[in-house]
Amino acid sequence: MFRTDLSNYNNYPYHPGGNVLKRVLWYYCNAIFFKTSIIPSSAFKAFLLKLFSAKVGKNVTIKPCVNIKYPWNLHIGDESWIGENVWIDSLVPIHIGAHVCLSQGAVLLTGSHNYQKTSFDLITKGIILEDGVWICAGAMVNPGVTVASHAVLTSGSIATKNMDAYGIYQGNPAVKIREREIS
Repeated sequence: MFRTDLSNYNNYPYHPGGNVLKRVLWYYCNAIFFKTSIIPSSAFKAFLLKLFSAKVGKNVTIKPCVNIKYPWNLHIGDESWIGENVWIDSLVPIHIGAHVCLSQGAVLLTGSHNYQKTSFDLITKGIILEDGVWICAGAMVNPGVTVASHAVLTSGSIATKNMDAYGIYQGNPAVKIREREIS
């Protein structure tokens, strides 16, 4: 039986985008202004994201201790909220629609590994969160998932497949438990 051999790891053809200087500058900017609670201003954080080529809508709220991998792969719509300790692993594009809420500790993963290869190759797929989506505290959205308009992923749940509009999903893997009704 074969074994994993990480000395053979190769993430080709993946490229994170930006040049080396841009990636290094973002690393420190993310550490100083986003991953800490030193700067509570959402407007300043939105400005920094835009400076690094993110597309950020109006009145976006970004709480303390948020970790964003590569902002140039990030689109955030108007009036969206990014809660404390959210991890946005934007190895490839993540589209967050308008009026989306990412609650505390939510995770958006765009990368994984091919466990069937001895070289443990990198696999990347984007994420789409349509308008009005709520990813609750501690929930995780896996690579390649589209969460349709106004769907809810409940606390601690893990989305491994696309979610229907106005569906409420729970569990690991998340399954639809009922419809979301908004009054």
